Amino acid sequence: MGLNFIESVFFFYIFVGLYMLSLLVFIYVQNRHRLFAYPSSKFEPVSIVMPCYNESKTIGGAIESLLSMDYPKEMIEIIVVDDKSKDNSVEIVKRYAEKYSNVRLIVNKRNSGGAAEPTNIGVMAAKYDYVAVSDADSVPDRDALRKMIGFLQKDPKVGAVTCAVMVDNPKSFFQKLQAIEYGVISFSRKLLDLVDSVYVTTGPFALYRKKNLIDVGLFDTKNLTQDIEIVWRFLSKGYVARMCLDTRVHTESPAKLRAWWKQRIRWNIGGTQTLIKYKHLVFRKGMLGNFIIPFFSLSLFIGLLGLGIFLYLITRRVLVGYLSTKYSIYASSSILVLQDLTFSASILNLFGITLFILGALFTLFGLGAMKELKKKHINFINVAFYMMVYLSAYPLIMIVSLYKLSTGRYSW
Repeated sequence: MGLNFIESVFFFYIFVGLYMLSLLVFIYVQNRHRLFAYPSSKFEPVSIVMPCYNESKTIGGAIESLLSMDYPKEMIEIIVVDDKSKDNSVEIVKRYAEKYSNVRLIVNKRNSGGAAEPTNIGVMAAKYDYVAVSDADSVPDRDALRKMIGFLQKDPKVGAVTCAVMVDNPKSFFQKLQAIEYGVISFSRKLLDLVDSVYVTTGPFALYRKKNLIDVGLFDTKNLTQDIEIVWRFLSKGYVARMCLDTRVHTESPAKLRAWWKQRIRWNIGGTQTLIKYKHLVFRKGMLGNFIIPFFSLSLFIGLLGLGIFLYLITRRVLVGYLSTKYSIYASSSILVLQDLTFSASILNLFGITLFILGALFTLFGLGAMKELKKKHINFINVAFYMMVYLSAYPLIMIVSLYKLSTGRYSW
């Protein structure tokens, strides 16, 4: 007897999940000795652009972290571009600019409503050939520049370099769950790097060549995730992006549900915008069209398929139970008999359980590789909640994101 439609869809869902997980495992096995490798480098001048909007609580620490990098001070300029902040961010930056000759402040003429425009202003004002982009609420490791710049120096085809992004000092339960997520994402992103498939240079800290950014048209001011879109643009022009797993940037994460929800909506809308913009390159343009776009699409939307199957099965069970009970009452027959208290084994159920277990093991392994399991906020309860509850919210986020995108009711 063949599979019905729902069983076929469920089988496809399980197959995709197992395929994507198996792919990452195979990449790791073949390249495990290269995870933390990075090319040798020499010191060259770097401009660091920091877009800013209402960051008075964190921008001082962010600037201090850049000033304390183990890189020659005379080879670093820091350009803070304020997007018409309403707090005292400008005053704080001015104090640093007065104290340090390599700190500059530019105030945008208007509030652009996003990070792309102030970043572009900073890139165009940069004096040096290499340009780093850093968030005003993030703190890179002291060795970040030194370990990342070699990727650009050794290969002219490398257009962008990113590093591991980790949650800075997670305190709330919500932040601890995000710390797990960020660790797994960083580990997985490095695995993609090993097959030339890094698809994003995250905002907290990334490195580019100024010439390359100008040649491809700078950051897209209409995209909510300009750090994804710029990499896809690089890839479409024949460049590749790299990731250095041996250095990190520590970033502020939302402490409350509302802020987290808004951030993830923005991420999903921006990712969908990028996908729509480059959909014509499917199965074209090397790894971008042949792997990254299909992989990204499945990663973005596979949760919707799983949610749809779950809701169908729950609805069917409730409806059948209701009708069966109603019929039994009318017919004066038994509502429940002993034979009903059995569970039939299903190969699809077995695959589903296997996928969950393997996903949990991959999560633990990734956290172990990132040396996150040694930290207090990584424990069994948090990991279990992350796997069973936290991740289950993503299909709902995607539904809301698609609605907002289709109606145009969204903002940075």
